[in-house]
Amino acid sequence: MSEWKCVKCGNEEFEKDQFQATGGNFAKIFDVQNKKFVTVSCTKCGYTEIYKTETDAGMNILDFFTN
Repeated sequence: MSEWKCVKCGNEEFEKDQFQATGGNFAKIFDVQNKKFVTVSCTKCGYTEIYKTETDAGMNILDFFTN
C-alpha cells in the first residue's frame, strides 16, 4: 500500500479508513454489520477505492448482542 497512486490525478498521498455494512437477509433483520471494508482515498481529488476484508466472527456475535 505504500506505493499507491491515484488513478484519476496521479497523486501518491492517501488516507486509509474502514467501515462496516450489513449484508444478507438475517443481518438486515437484526442489524448485524457483518461486512468489513477498507477505503483508500486520494488526499488531492478525493477518489476512493474500496477493498473488502474478512470480518471476525467474534465481533459479529458481539455486534448482534449489542444492538
